[in-house]
Amino acid sequence: MSTSAPRPSVLFVCVHNAGRSQMGAAFLTHLSGDRVEVRSAGSAPADAVNPAVVKAMAEVGIDISAETPKVLTTEAVQSSDVVITMGCGDACPVFPGKRYLDWQLDDPAGQGVDAVRPIRDEIEQRVRALLTELGVPTTT
Repeated sequence: MSTSAPRPSVLFVCVHNAGRSQMGAAFLTHLSGDRVEVRSAGSAPADAVNPAVVKAMAEVGIDISAETPKVLTTEAVQSSDVVITMGCGDACPVFPGKRYLDWQLDDPAGQGVDAVRPIRDEIEQRVRALLTELGVPTTT
């Protein structure tokens, strides 16, 4: 009888959960299939995902139009193996035994799709590298 290893879990955090963290979660979900548990949240969530971010992701075949910003909870951090912050500063609770990564990325808030594309592409590259580190094969 074989037991499969538990899926790693990753939480993406930014202030509004409307841009960077949504793109990170969408890429990780898209590239890992169901091999990673993916969450995203914000310390001060916006009312909706940034429309330029939705458009930029649609350009690469990922539909995040139905996503909604979620509030960051202590439980979300505690139940994640890897916590990736994207500019939320001190609003992220820190727990021992978690792996924290801080991805310094430009904020797409208020930017048009032309400004969002390079941020999107950088996030995709970082997500692919993270999957390699986690030993999770990509689907594409």
